[in-house]
Parts: sequence; C-alpha cells; structure tokens
Amino acid sequence: MASTNGGYIGIDYEPEAGTQSAVITTFNSSGTLTTAARTTQVQYVIVAGGGGGDTQGAGSGGGGAGGYRSSVPGEASGGGASAESLSPVNGSSPYPVVVGAGGAGGVVDAAANGKSGSDSSFNSITSLGGGGAGFVAHPTSPRNGGSGGGASYSNGGGTGTSGQGFNGGAAAYSGGSNNGGGGGGGASEVGVSCPTPAPPQRGYDGGDGVASSITGSPVTRAGGGGGCGRFTNNAVGAGGAGGGAPGSNPVDSPNPGGTANTGGGGGGTDLGNPPFSPVAGGNGGSGVVIIKEPEVSFVSNTGGVWNMEALYDNVKAGNWVS
Repeated sequence: MASTNGGYIGIDYEPEAGTQSAVITTFNSSGTLTTAARTTQVQYVIVAGGGGGDTQGAGSGGGGAGGYRSSVPGEASGGGASAESLSPVNGSSPYPVVVGAGGAGGVVDAAANGKSGSDSSFNSITSLGGGGAGFVAHPTSPRNGGSGGGASYSNGGGTGTSGQGFNGGAAAYSGGSNNGGGGGGGASEVGVSCPTPAPPQRGYDGGDGVASSITGSPVTRAGGGGGCGRFTNNAVGAGGAGGGAPGSNPVDSPNPGGTANTGGGGGGTDLGNPPFSPVAGGNGGSGVVIIKEPEVSFVSNTGGVWNMEALYDNVKAGNWVS
C-alpha cells in the first residue's frame, strides 16, 4: 500500500534494530571455525605447543613456552607486546584452526634433547612452538622458539620471538656438583639463569605466562618449564605461571610435563644418584586457540522508503548506515 513519507510516495518499511550475540569458541585441538552471519572481525588468543624439557644435561633446562599472540583489547601479547589488531573475517565463512602439540621431552640418550613444540595458527596468524631445552654438546638442539628453551650444562638459553615470548635461561657448570639448568622462557618474562660460578645442585625457574580474560575469567597461559640439578636439587626450578612444569625432584623422577592446552614448557630431569636410572624430560603442553566474535548491533528492513520519524530516530541513535 502506498503512503506519504515526508512528502515522498513509496512503500513504508519500518526499520527494526537487532543484536548478534558475542560468540566465544575454544579449540583444544585443530578444527574449523565458521563465523556467524554478521561477524566482520574477531578477537583471538593463539598459543602454540610448549617445548620439551631436557634430560641428562648435567643440570637440565626446562622447555620454552609456546608463542603467545593476542588481539584482546587492553590485554598483552607475548614478549611484552601490546594487543594486536582484530582479525578481519567474512560472515558465515569457514576458517581452519591449527592447535600445536607440545614437544617431546629429551629421552635417555645424550643425543636427544627436548624437542620444540608445534605451531598454532588461525587466519594467517601463527604462534611459534616453544623451544626445546638444550645441551651444550648439541648446538643443533632447537632451543629457539615462541619462547626460548632453557639451557643445560653450560650454554646460553634459546631465543624467544618478538611479540610472542622471552628467552630461556642460561645454564652453568663450575666443576664437581656445582651446576644448574636454566628455566624455559615464558610469554611474559625470561627464564631464570644459573649464575656463574654455579652454586651446588639446583634448577632455575621458568618464566611466567600471560593472563587473558577472553573467556570471561582471567586464565594464565604459556609459562616456561623449570630446570633441575644433575644429581639432586638443593632447590628445584619452579614452572612458570601458565602451565609450565617444574623441574623434577628427585631429578630422576618422572616429570609431569607442561599443562595441556596452555602451551607450558616441560620440566628438566637428570642423572640422579646411583644406581643412575634417569627418565625422559617433561613433554611440553599442547597449545590452544580461542576466538571471540564480538556482539554486533544492526538495523534490518532498511530497504525502500523510511518514514521521516523512523529516519530521525535511527540517525539520533547512531544506527543510520548511509
């Protein structure tokens, strides 16, 4: 039916305001995110798998935390960086999500150190796996990563990645029983290094992770693994807040490994006392990807001719889209 609208003749469409609710999706394993119809950008927290802890390192290091990237406004990314920009997406569209596995802990073999964690990714945004804890005799050990792996024996810790995590701690050996493994780097701080000269028999702490409230309550993720001494511990290296495992105590006892779906680094293990029964280093924790589609306000029935009262109300409310 035709009607008069401010001097114009046409079909009278009454606009209707609506809201697309916020949607939070947590991926503890790889999958596909299908966005809601009106979503145009998303917030994310992307954490890679943590690195494995070393074993038999004459003071073994802890694994580095998985790389941590976040676009949650007002929060932090890893490595001391600010939140990144929201990720643009299309509505009602599929996006592959990859969740990285934690790296294996070093096995009872002098040539096998902690392994790096695997990368996590979403929409071309990638967090790098945490560096495995490494032994000086094997310079190819993958100590670098999202956060660097802690060192064993007497070398430097691995290097973290800018915007994702911090460096791992250095190890030191000063003869006899004076040794200590470095802590794995965390998303918010470096792993603790063993001083030189080394004090007797101890491990050093992994760096702490970063807290996020993307799911509502604050949760800390991406802590580095703790190191340990060679034969015993006068002090054990604590795991960093956010899923980092402590160094084993006794040093030849099984390590719990980094907490699943936090990207925490695995803890170090070592030779122990006679009869010498060393065990594998702790595995890194798997990563996680969390996507938040923010609430969207919209106005429907905007086609055709609006009456002037509706036009005025919507312009005043800020809902008018030209």
